[in-house]
Amino acid sequence: MTIRDLFATRFYDAPLGDDALIAELGEACRGLADQDRAGRGWSKEHGYRGYTSYASLNDLPLRDPRFADLVKLLDRHIAAFAKECGFELGKKLKLDSLWVNVLKPGGTHSGHIHPHSIVSGTVYVAVPPGSGALKLEDPRLPLMMAAPSRPGTFVYAEPSEGSVFLWESWLRHEVMPNAARQDRISISFNYR
Repeated sequence: MTIRDLFATRFYDAPLGDDALIAELGEACRGLADQDRAGRGWSKEHGYRGYTSYASLNDLPLRDPRFADLVKLLDRHIAAFAKECGFELGKKLKLDSLWVNVLKPGGTHSGHIHPHSIVSGTVYVAVPPGSGALKLEDPRLPLMMAAPSRPGTFVYAEPSEGSVFLWESWLRHEVMPNAARQDRISISFNYR
């Protein structure tokens, strides 16, 4: 008898590789949260507990050289992940969007995917203890119909300061509630 694993789902977890830049990005993210009135308004209107630049700023690497430095590092991580995934691209993946998240205590982000992208990810800038894991869903879950429950339907990836998480954009994920007493700061992005 032969039993094989088929169709593995890849998940990338590595340090960004620049602790000084992480500290600088923390300052940049907090500054945006203070200055970006449109982002604060969108966050409040959509029940986001904290601040996100998701719908207000689409030029962070042009606006602030610290974000441009981040993109240079992310490009390398993305290239390594794409190679491990065996993507047949013909050209390099390119940054499509990048946004800041300042998640207040009690804040969460419900399950979602990132349409129109190939790879999505997050770099973690400030991760106080208890600030919540990234919950990843087995992509077969909607197709399991009458299958019995089994372990591993959900995987919880615990970030640390400076972690880079990458996954294919179709992989459903959510941000668990921030149970810390301080903000969790992250920068999310999509490549296409």
